[in-house]
Amino acid sequence: MRVGELARRTGTTVRALRYYESAGLVVPRRLGNGYREYDPIAVRLVAQIRELMALGLTVEETRPFVESIAGGADDTDVCAAAVATYRSTITNLQERIGRLTAQRNALDARLDATATQVVPGGAGVGVDPAALVGTSLPPLSFYGTDGRPVDLGALGAGRSVIFVYPLTGRPGVDLPNGLLEVHGARGSTEQAAWFRDHHAELRSAGAARVYGLSAQSTGYQRELAHRLRLPYPLIPDPRLTLAAALRLPTRTAGDMTLYERLTLIIANGEVEHVFHPIPDPASHPLHVMRWLTKRRRAPGSVAAWTSES
Repeated sequence: MRVGELARRTGTTVRALRYYESAGLVVPRRLGNGYREYDPIAVRLVAQIRELMALGLTVEETRPFVESIAGGADDTDVCAAAVATYRSTITNLQERIGRLTAQRNALDARLDATATQVVPGGAGVGVDPAALVGTSLPPLSFYGTDGRPVDLGALGAGRSVIFVYPLTGRPGVDLPNGLLEVHGARGSTEQAAWFRDHHAELRSAGAARVYGLSAQSTGYQRELAHRLRLPYPLIPDPRLTLAAALRLPTRTAGDMTLYERLTLIIANGEVEHVFHPIPDPASHPLHVMRWLTKRRRAPGSVAAWTSES
């Protein structure tokens, strides 16, 4: 077969076949008129080269496998050199994985260290949450911990619950100095777990969707979502962009600026209700569920801001 036919059968390019030829892996016969002609076995040889390259081998490292097939062996009947190539490639991949993992962890650490230093602030910075009712949410785009984009300005039909919290810790990792002195810093993990345990009930009460939002990085939030097996996504806002847009209340502890705890109920793109303050984070979702249930029974009413106390 000619080179164009071989390229079609193997799903590769003529340029790649020329390269394999120059490496001495797939060699055609020269006809009297100067054309190249490939034997039918060339299809198997090219397929083997492409398969092994997809596994991480270089073109040269495919040689023992190709030569084994060209010598009449089955695909699985490989020589000792082929086995050694497998082992060498696996070792190289493990080393690369180790380096990439170390790079990822280093980047996560830098992001965690700098994320909450972007927006300066002081204790109690922000507006009275009561003033947020009726405010349209800005078109801010994020990626949730489930990997999907979230546009706060286009959440969709129905009511959305966004519970905003300061931060959560990681098992075995000390929280920054002075953090626990920030009002509302405790209880975020329990609050997230309660929203998890009663997620189906919240949906039944009228919540079309539930989100958690904090100033922590994606790395911290993904760890929490995985550890608690959350059925809803968390939204990372390390630059406190929502706080800047709505003037949400924030608190500063040392070099960290965090959200104050509050929950927004969003309907038709506007803030319909605000829960603030939230003195008991663990039981707070119960208050949200009760409010949703009452609101569903009185669809024409307009709720104003109230405290849980």
